[in-house]
Amino acid sequence: MRKIQDVARHAGVSAATVSRVLNGRSTVNPELAARVHAAVLELGYRPNGVARNLRRRQTTLWAVLVSDVGNPFFTSLVRGVEDGGRQFGYSVVLCNTDENRAREAEYISVALHDNMAGVIISPADDSTDISALVAAGTAVVTIDRELAETEVDAVLVDNEKGAEVATTHLLESGYRRIACITGPRRMSTAMQRLRGYQRALRAFGVQQDRALIRHADFREEGGYSAMGALLDDDVEMDAVFAANNLMTVGAVECLTEREVPIPGRVGVIGFDDIPWARLFRPGLSTVRQPTYELGRAAAQLLADRIENPARPAARMVLQTELHPRESSRPRAT
Repeated sequence: MRKIQDVARHAGVSAATVSRVLNGRSTVNPELAARVHAAVLELGYRPNGVARNLRRRQTTLWAVLVSDVGNPFFTSLVRGVEDGGRQFGYSVVLCNTDENRAREAEYISVALHDNMAGVIISPADDSTDISALVAAGTAVVTIDRELAETEVDAVLVDNEKGAEVATTHLLESGYRRIACITGPRRMSTAMQRLRGYQRALRAFGVQQDRALIRHADFREEGGYSAMGALLDDDVEMDAVFAANNLMTVGAVECLTEREVPIPGRVGVIGFDDIPWARLFRPGLSTVRQPTYELGRAAAQLLADRIENPARPAARMVLQTELHPRESSRPRAT
């Protein structure tokens, strides 16, 4: 099935130009319009009439696409979006993509067909395609994860700084052989948090050991498996930094099952605070993200975009906060 960006590529124009031509705008250069019409015929592209008329027949609904509704991080984030949306007169439809790009594409199509006024999306990965939304004139805000080559509003946290703070805390507490369990290489958040970990090691003059770095799937099972692999490989380590809340839970579960004392043998700190982190024994050290505030900020940006579609894309970066607890207490000298 041909997409609008295929037509744009074939005609040598932008997707926005294709959209204007198909909507009958008279402001497009006649030569460019002819190239677009020729590309449409050659590729057999069938424009979506509903999407074309989206700006004229909007609802008061926002679609919120999150990558894992089972993650407590997104629970708080969506609450922030919902509260912000109600303030501006919008209701929220929650869509769980489950880190699946095909499902994500389906929800994007639904947002177009159902005339959603706007979309807030946590991309499944860095290659998520939102060009159909942009071409249709739909207001879009990316949240939590970034799409580097797409000019849309974004609300993020300073992932690199947060990971650096977490790793620095371990280093200042006397740990030196610090493992890092981060997410998939195709996700901006995973690589940013890895860079923060590496930056802290460099600042302390600690040589990086690639055997200490493991990529998992941002889920509990991934954290468990990565921790198990570190132990099975007999990698020398005295602490672990896990780059999200669910992987932290998985890593702790693995250490507990293997009767590895925390923090006696391995100190632990995670990225994302967990509602029950202080109930762990020992209490779990974390870097807290302002999840509710992320949602409210995304709602504000989306409402602003709907009111002023022509304004430049905005990028908001919120800061994290260190919550040290017993799992990373200083090592005895």
